[in-house]
Amino acid sequence: MSQQTARRGGTVWALVITSVAGFMAALDNLVVTTALPSIRKDLGGALGDLEWTVSAYTLTFAVLLMFGAALGDRFGRRRLFLVGLTVFTGASAAAAMATGINGLIAARAVQGVGAAIMMPLTLTLLTAAVPAAKRGMAYGIWGAVNGLAVASGPLIGGSLTEHVSWHWIFWLNVPLGLALLPLARLRLAESYGTGAPLDVPGTLLASGGLFGIVYGLVRGPADGWTSSLVLTGLFAGTALLVGFVGYSLRAKNPMLPMRLFRSRAFSGINAASLLMFLGMFGSIFLLSQFMQGVLGYSPTEAGLRMLPWTGMPMLAAPIAGILSDRIGGRPVVATGLFLQAVGLGWMASVVAPGVSYAAQLPALIISGIGMGLYFAPAANLVMSSVGSKEQGIASGANNALREVGGALGIAIMSSIFSAQGGYESAQNFVDGLQPALVTGSAVVAVAAVAALLIPRRRSAHTAVSTPAEEATPALEPVAG
Repeated sequence: MSQQTARRGGTVWALVITSVAGFMAALDNLVVTTALPSIRKDLGGALGDLEWTVSAYTLTFAVLLMFGAALGDRFGRRRLFLVGLTVFTGASAAAAMATGINGLIAARAVQGVGAAIMMPLTLTLLTAAVPAAKRGMAYGIWGAVNGLAVASGPLIGGSLTEHVSWHWIFWLNVPLGLALLPLARLRLAESYGTGAPLDVPGTLLASGGLFGIVYGLVRGPADGWTSSLVLTGLFAGTALLVGFVGYSLRAKNPMLPMRLFRSRAFSGINAASLLMFLGMFGSIFLLSQFMQGVLGYSPTEAGLRMLPWTGMPMLAAPIAGILSDRIGGRPVVATGLFLQAVGLGWMASVVAPGVSYAAQLPALIISGIGMGLYFAPAANLVMSSVGSKEQGIASGANNALREVGGALGIAIMSSIFSAQGGYESAQNFVDGLQPALVTGSAVVAVAAVAALLIPRRRSAHTAVSTPAEEATPALEPVAG
């Protein structure tokens, strides 16, 4: 077999392995939401307990993403990817076999730990395996699969719960994980980051700060924004993150070098990602409830009707990746975000208790195209905005900001919904939904403006790499 064929085979395998692993981790963000009534019927628990089956995963996932990336950079990305995948798969089995609500919450928290180690490394491992000229297309497929997972979580969870059992939203991960483990061991090349020792003070400050903020965000709508625990989490988390920034500016080998943010490309794409997920997560969270609670669709019917939005990335994202290879990611990302904003604004203008599906369809299609245009070039922009040795932590930071954005989106838009409407009647729900969608549209439009701040196409690493890094092959794959 020729070297070229081996490379091509390695690229295809890396794309399959990292895309499926990313799908599993992203799917579990929202897959539980439509299964909560069935879980409560089987396991009992109060509403607050049920909310923790969602929050426990979000919390550990968001808090440990940067730490997981740092571990991979230090001890080997493939090695830590295998560890994260093993933890995630085992915790999925534990969640499926849970006999009480507390056991399910604990398993969900451990799932989040595994996902936090695994998820940021999917992007660095993929980058190591794909030639630079083809990365846009590879990121396009990877982004399409991840975007589909985020958007279709409620559909998959609802369908499995309705037609099989809620246990299968967790059992689904087990055969996938068991299949990926030997493939990842045999087909992925090992790679490392800078080799610097772990930044223990920075890790504690960042993890503690993210924990406080994400805890406050996910519990705020349920416990009240004036709750002592929520306020403590938000204020203490903010203080710890300010301390993390101050420490990182002085540290010799910080976990997240603050100089990366001097790059307009790195700062712009991270701001756009946080705002995009804020608007998108909150909208999906409320619209899936609107289709079921107001329009009367079953979970499966609601998910199918959202496919023009949630399924469109599978078609649009690979095209977006190819376009980003040719014209650069900036115009493609900005266009996608503007289209997503238009779609959400359109949906806000048509939602009503008796709205027809035909009236919603244009908004769903426009939103879907916008989402598809965003994911692939965004990944490319993140990875090309830093030096090759820092791609792991860049991926971890971007994923952490997206998770915080998602948690913030659900919190903010749920609060707007509650302030303006509620669940008492169909009209009352729409009264809350409309201003929430308008907010989501405005936030995604600001994300598009942030994307426009990214410099026009240039060679990778220009802003933040050293000459030595530029001379280093991307990620220095190690055979085996």
